[in-house]
Amino acid sequence: MLKNQIREFLKQLPAGRRAIVLVWRATRWWSVAWALLLIAQGLLPAGQVLLLRTLVNQFVSLPRWNSVAPSAIGIVGLWVIGQLISSALSWVRAVQAELVQDEVHRLIHEQAIRLDLAFYDRPESYDLLWRAQIDAPSQPLALLESLGSLAQNGLGFLALACILCTYAAWLPILLLLTAVPGLIWIARHTLSEHHWHIEHTVDERRERYLDWIITDQHAATEFRLFDLGTFHRRAFEKVRESLRKGKLRLARKGAATALEASLLAWAGSLAGLGWMLHQTLAGRAQLGDLLLCLQAFQQCQAQLLSLLEGAGKIYRSLLFIDNLDQFLKTRPAIVAELAGEPGLPIKDAIRFDGVSFTYPGGTHRALEHFNLEIPKEKVVAIVGYNGAGKSTLIKLLCRFYDPDEGQILFDGVDLKKIDHENLRRQVAVLFQSPVHYQTTVRENIGFGELSSLDDHLRIRQAACDAGALASIDRLQEGFDTVLSKMFGGAELSEGEWQRIALARACLRRASLIVLDEPTSAMDSWAEQDWLSRFRNLTAGRSALMITHRFTTAMHADIIHVMDKGSIIESGTHEQLVSQGGVYAASWAAQMREISHARQ
Repeated sequence: MLKNQIREFLKQLPAGRRAIVLVWRATRWWSVAWALLLIAQGLLPAGQVLLLRTLVNQFVSLPRWNSVAPSAIGIVGLWVIGQLISSALSWVRAVQAELVQDEVHRLIHEQAIRLDLAFYDRPESYDLLWRAQIDAPSQPLALLESLGSLAQNGLGFLALACILCTYAAWLPILLLLTAVPGLIWIARHTLSEHHWHIEHTVDERRERYLDWIITDQHAATEFRLFDLGTFHRRAFEKVRESLRKGKLRLARKGAATALEASLLAWAGSLAGLGWMLHQTLAGRAQLGDLLLCLQAFQQCQAQLLSLLEGAGKIYRSLLFIDNLDQFLKTRPAIVAELAGEPGLPIKDAIRFDGVSFTYPGGTHRALEHFNLEIPKEKVVAIVGYNGAGKSTLIKLLCRFYDPDEGQILFDGVDLKKIDHENLRRQVAVLFQSPVHYQTTVRENIGFGELSSLDDHLRIRQAACDAGALASIDRLQEGFDTVLSKMFGGAELSEGEWQRIALARACLRRASLIVLDEPTSAMDSWAEQDWLSRFRNLTAGRSALMITHRFTTAMHADIIHVMDKGSIIESGTHEQLVSQGGVYAASWAAQMREISHARQ
């Protein structure tokens, strides 16, 4: 068991080294100041016990003020210095904590942005991200503080041990021998505690999810309508009960371990103190020596306990820092070629050539030997049942994933050879579930092209092209209205949010525009208004439109019908209706629904 713990500890040392480098990179000279203050604080106890011995011996031999005054003033001076050092350390630690948290959050955010979508398709990735976000931000500084405390208490113990050695060399050895078993016990408990947290990461994530959904605005309507509040609250309490029992069991075991370690350490101190009392009674030591040893034993005991606690904290920090290290070491599955081809804007066509694709962890193919052409400056519509693979085309076009087989060609250039940034600058996408950014209308639209964030005329024109201008003008502060009740702004309907997202896509100067269900949240009047602008929106661009509404698809130059990852019909609206196939049957069904609705 001990051998396994030593092996586990040694395995974590590289992560500890990287954590110290991280802290140094974030804090620099603040860490130097912190180290100097710790050294000074560590030496103070030795100075105080030496002055106390001198004070007592001088008082016993010559009880006059002028003989004891220097020692008394020295003790007071060291106490004042100790208070000043303690206050300075609190300030330096506060600065370090903020700077280190900023650095860790920066690393986590940069890594999260760098990773591709495949990372989020694996449940273990959420566990890894959770542990990095929840546990890791405070651990690098905690490790440094624990190392500092270890060095400080070790320095203080060595100074006091040297003083004790003047009476008997075995006294500090006795203290060490009674402290080492406690160190082993605490390390063993720390490892079992860490393993418990690893094993229960999913439960901790579920607890956080249930806590969020019970209080979330977007779930509030269904919670009240379907009376789901009590059900979810009981689910939360069940998870909490399980976690609480586990944590309390660990806390109880930790308290017992700490008590056993401290009792053993105290036994060593009492044995040494008993010997020193015997020496004093026998006349081989003075009263000042006895008081010095009493203070030294108390200080050594406190420092040994701090050493035990610090060693446990170091071990714990190393284990949690390893979680951050694993997350930061995760590499994206999609990487850009070193010499990326320009590939855009589109001069000829985009082609899917025999593309097959299965999502990571999936059991069936989303696309199967798929072929498609999007000609330059033409509008191509894709229609089909849910799960036919339509939205997968967008993810492959943006190179969020790579196909398992086949190629995606931009003017004959393999998508994998096109520079990531250049590719995505030339593709504007309206996603089926666009992000609702809780900021101003202007920024919600301007995020489509950050370089145009301050171009008010372009943003207004994009809103006009998307049919969002009327909704925006009704807002109290227009384009400067914050779209979030959480931050004191306004809230929009789903249809209005969709038009804001469409304006974001319109703003981008892209040669390919991709629209995933562009009118799904619009009523029939808004849809007709938007369709009247549609050709202006796509003028001079290639366009791919994914929709369930045939009244929208019929405005495309060519329509493809998808089923089970393949195209089964193609043609213009009129051609497909005349063929009498799947498209024609679905068109007839939609027309009957519209007719019944009007009646």
